[in-house]
Amino acid sequence: MWWDERVSARFRRNLQPTLTYWSVFFSFGLCIAFLGPTLLDLRCQTQSSLSQITWVFFSQQFCLLLGSCLGGVFKRTLAQSLLALFASSLAISLVFAIIPLCHNVVVLAVVMAVAGLAMGCIDTISNMQLVKIYQKDSAIFLQALHFFVGFGALLSPLIADPFLSDTNCILSNGTANASSNLPHIRKSLVPHHPGNLSHYDLPMKGMVVTRVSYAFWIMALINLPVPIAVFFLLYKERMVPCFNGSSHPLLSADELALETRPGDKDELSASAQRPHTAAAGHEDLFSCCQSKNFRGASFTYFAVHITGALVLFMTDGIVGEYSGFVYSYAVEEPLAVVHKVAGYLPSLFWGFITLGRLISIPVSYRMKPATMVFINVVGVLITFLLLLIFSSSVVFLFVGTASLGLFLSSTFPSMLAYTEDILQYKGCATTVLVTGAGIGEMVLQLLVGSIIHDRGSYSFLVCGMIFGCLAFTFYALLVFFHRMYPKPSPGKRAPALSPALGWEREQHKPHSRAIQQNARKCLFYCCFLAPFPALSCPQSLGSSSSGFAFFSAGEARGK
Repeated sequence: MWWDERVSARFRRNLQPTLTYWSVFFSFGLCIAFLGPTLLDLRCQTQSSLSQITWVFFSQQFCLLLGSCLGGVFKRTLAQSLLALFASSLAISLVFAIIPLCHNVVVLAVVMAVAGLAMGCIDTISNMQLVKIYQKDSAIFLQALHFFVGFGALLSPLIADPFLSDTNCILSNGTANASSNLPHIRKSLVPHHPGNLSHYDLPMKGMVVTRVSYAFWIMALINLPVPIAVFFLLYKERMVPCFNGSSHPLLSADELALETRPGDKDELSASAQRPHTAAAGHEDLFSCCQSKNFRGASFTYFAVHITGALVLFMTDGIVGEYSGFVYSYAVEEPLAVVHKVAGYLPSLFWGFITLGRLISIPVSYRMKPATMVFINVVGVLITFLLLLIFSSSVVFLFVGTASLGLFLSSTFPSMLAYTEDILQYKGCATTVLVTGAGIGEMVLQLLVGSIIHDRGSYSFLVCGMIFGCLAFTFYALLVFFHRMYPKPSPGKRAPALSPALGWEREQHKPHSRAIQQNARKCLFYCCFLAPFPALSCPQSLGSSSSGFAFFSAGEARGK
């Protein structure tokens, strides 16, 4: 394997939870990309206007943002995290099954709001849990996690495409003119921003002829194995309510010593000394903002959180605005690309985002997250500059779109790994960064849509260039604050425990106490009764040899 044996051993030991989090993120991608292509058919199903149906976008993305903020609430224990993921992934399958039954736009908006909340919880919890499992090795696994969201986002439009209406799906008088413009309208729809589509006269009354229900039912079935996988993980860890029982320790001290490099032992010991601090991190956004979490925090602590969130505010905002408006930019002057050809641009963009995330999996093992973020941000800046210089070239628009997808693909997971590494995995970075990215994707789409409406299509690339410059500026500030951030003090070493899995420490406490008690007994017998063979260490303590080894190892490390 192209990674070292230590990372490979950790991955094998955490294979089931890792694959489960990846599969849950596939659900996230499946749900995030289906709405755009199917929106006109859903308009027919609900017999609503174009401006009314676009508010379904808003309900989904607003609740996604809200779910991202609240997702940390369910992180307090592993059981809460897995139960939240099970409920969220199951909710997505139910949403897919229920959407064909929604014949009112308000009901559809409520259903999509539930989907948004589920997606937000998935986004925050999956990122948090993978960071907790792998910590300093998390970059490679976060890249894989975000590959799966891209894969799901690519798959759902492909599933929906055969069932989309080629003509107007509401039959009434005078539908011929509107039907001829339907492909253009479908590709021009942008979340929260109907743009200049209001002049199209789409009928709201008549016979509804659409087969899009089959697409949703297929996606519900495809997504169904995901909550089943989460349930199996719950069952394995004995966290299903009807099968309560204490879970066995997932990693013994001996196994940890065998698979941990000498350089990592200090990190694990330090994290073992900070159980309360580690548990206090990664809360929901509102818990993070409580004053008790700020006591004794330095200025750079806040600066790292804010600048990291602002970088993702800009880069995820670029993803949202570019995928939303590149088609509209291409079909207008000066490029005037044919509608059918321009329709490939969003697919090309998302395809290269997915490809870039796949490529980033091995690259992230060889390259530091900070370096990857630097390459990404500079690449975005150069790409927008070249797009502005060659703004009259259709060929370069396609090349630039692919290049932009590649550079933006690994920004979020690399930025998350970098920021968590700066904060030593005890801040609120995951929650703050996920929230900042979600706000950026929503706000910059609204902003760019308004500017294009007032200033023309050329401002689309100018806005991208400005956002790229701001992203680079915020990244430079983050690097500056990283240099200022206080390094962890060596302190007194403690016996190495495993913080890697992110499981509850309460599960290990009874086991640890038993080891310590047996270790004290062994120490008593060996030190005070050794001269008396008849009273030497009894057979009943034979099972506590591991406790004695644990005690001795701790004492040796303490010296």
